[in-house]
Amino acid sequence: MQRSFYLLFILFSLNLSAQEHSVARQWNEVLLAGIRNDLARPTVHARNLFHTSMAMYDLWAVYDAEAKPFFLGETVDGFTCPFEGISTPENVQTARATAISYAVFRLIKHRFSRSPGRQETFNLADQLFQDLGYDQNFISTDYQDGNPAALGNYLAEQIIAFGLQDGANEQINYNNRFYRPVNESLVTKFPGNPNIENPNRWQPLTLDLVIDQSGNVIPVNTPPFLSPEWGQVTPFALRKDDLTIYNRDGFDYWVYHDPGAPPMIDTLNSQGVTDYHWGFALVAMWSAHLDHNDGVLWDISPAALGNFSIENLPRNFEDFPTFYDQLNGGDPGTGHAVNPATGLPYEPQIVPRADYVRVLAEFWADGPASETPPGHWFTILNYVTDHPKFEARFAGKGEILDPLEWDVKAYFTLSGAGHDAAITSWGIKGWYDYLRPISAIRFMADRGQCSDASRPSFHPAGLPLIDDRIELVEAGDPLAGTTGEHIGKVKVKAWRGPDYIQNPKTDYAGVGWILAENWWPYQRPTFVTPNFGGYISGHSTFSRAAAEVITALTGDEYFPGGIGEFVAKKNEFLVFEVGPSVDVTLQWATYRDASDQTSLSRIWGGIHPPADDIPGRIIGEEIGKNAFALAQNYFLGGPTGTRDKKPDLKSSIAKVFPNPVTSGQRISIEIDRIDADLTFELMDLQGRRLQVKKLSITQLQAGFQLNANKALAAGVYLLRIVGSDWETTKRIVLE
Repeated sequence: MQRSFYLLFILFSLNLSAQEHSVARQWNEVLLAGIRNDLARPTVHARNLFHTSMAMYDLWAVYDAEAKPFFLGETVDGFTCPFEGISTPENVQTARATAISYAVFRLIKHRFSRSPGRQETFNLADQLFQDLGYDQNFISTDYQDGNPAALGNYLAEQIIAFGLQDGANEQINYNNRFYRPVNESLVTKFPGNPNIENPNRWQPLTLDLVIDQSGNVIPVNTPPFLSPEWGQVTPFALRKDDLTIYNRDGFDYWVYHDPGAPPMIDTLNSQGVTDYHWGFALVAMWSAHLDHNDGVLWDISPAALGNFSIENLPRNFEDFPTFYDQLNGGDPGTGHAVNPATGLPYEPQIVPRADYVRVLAEFWADGPASETPPGHWFTILNYVTDHPKFEARFAGKGEILDPLEWDVKAYFTLSGAGHDAAITSWGIKGWYDYLRPISAIRFMADRGQCSDASRPSFHPAGLPLIDDRIELVEAGDPLAGTTGEHIGKVKVKAWRGPDYIQNPKTDYAGVGWILAENWWPYQRPTFVTPNFGGYISGHSTFSRAAAEVITALTGDEYFPGGIGEFVAKKNEFLVFEVGPSVDVTLQWATYRDASDQTSLSRIWGGIHPPADDIPGRIIGEEIGKNAFALAQNYFLGGPTGTRDKKPDLKSSIAKVFPNPVTSGQRISIEIDRIDADLTFELMDLQGRRLQVKKLSITQLQAGFQLNANKALAAGVYLLRIVGSDWETTKRIVLE
């Protein structure tokens, strides 16, 4: 159902002809479709968006007299992409379109080769490639005769090789190498949380059936933590001055923009309501806002919502209660007096609060069509670009850019910010390893209440009691049980959960008193909560970074015409349950308003407490501004000393020489760490293992013979060296 309404969001843009859309835009739409058809992996797709956008920008910039490519002919994080230059073609526009198409086509075919929806994605890519008049059988990378198709193939080959050693572990399908959860899983269909050992750390969830937010059935019932080691991935504009490296269990966790630890709970010595108690209790309480029959109506127009300055966000956890309305929901945003584009006040839109917040929770979850948060902001950027009142002036100044120049510059900048947001937020997630609300609320419910030592079920790690929101079950309560077995337990007024929904097209769960041990986020039973730590919120980080980028790119904090909109039709949009009960139009005056709305949606959805949210907003703003500044430097001819490369810690572990090496020749390897045994894996650029050897340090002194049987063709290979608690990958050129 959501996918059909995604089409409404950009309907007029999809109906434009190919001549009105640049080739970059056309390939971006194929890529977004590929993301929707793939597993819901925000980190992986932020990287895919960046690498394809990087290719498109470089193949535009290589034919420009001023702009400087980012990757082509440059060294990025120790990886050099050789480039000897190319002659200026007679038709630059045609050459750019050709080079871009060949590069992105090859990248999509490589990156989505394992996707569950690869056939649909490949069909879209094949069709566009054919419609543009290109030949799939042309695979040459010899660009020196000036052939732009060969240049596109060459750059794709280089980006593929770069991606197999950039820290993402693409060669092992992005799987974790070192991370292990400290807690046993929470079996969500059973009450409480009896298996958790450390309520300050992440806990896996076990479901009867797992279906991700892209609709893919996952063949494991307990999904692992997604990308906890992602902080080591090569970034765009992140700087080494922003980096802190921590070590746990022999692995270095790279944390950019370290926000410090989230609120913790001392299960034995907590006194009163701590930041931990307050934050997770707020999530449970906001769940009570999800019933459209409660009679609460809100004006959800820009006249009433938004317009809150990030400078006024609280910086300390103890100050968060001054920002969030614990009982009624929302933040201190006062709205906008007038639409600056029209000079008139925004028209009020009065709807049930529950319809608004349910639409928020589903719309912002992974995008209206599951293109994940970084992809969602690409759909917003494309929506802005297609607006009839939009003018493609860079930073709002100068001449109107042609569609290709605008698209490649905008995509490069936005994707760089999204990629950095993924590296930063998942680096923090991996290191701090913080739990989600379903784990914390059920854990505290099992303990009792923490508010009053003189009342039953007191425990320092229990839930705080709040009248008409969180209370104790007493005798005679409908929740007491047939034999009174639940008397003294904690109950919450909340969304009642998927057990109350037999048919999501006709049923809604509503809000009522439930045992807190059965609390459920506003999600499906096949998904429940994303399979990675909560702190910090990826949505808050992605969205604020994107909002800053689009504000800077357009030179205007407001959407074109002073308003952006998305329509959710009555009883057609919601997927988790029927609804909304009326038409709801999400409206944003500014990009930052949309970002702030994203952040609040995750609390109403039961996915994040406030502690995850605000640090993500603050860090996202800095990421977005830094990404724009660096991208602009490239557009003007190259960085001017503002870009710090990622510390080259991995490459310092081992030295390999000679390189290039001839077939059958021994190579020498120097290791700067002591290990009894080492494993060497030789792989091709598709990640296939061609040779595996285990050698002791003594055996290594004799050298390592590459291609001993002379069966390998000349080309580029990857040599992965694995020690007891470390690994490094070297690029080897075989002549």
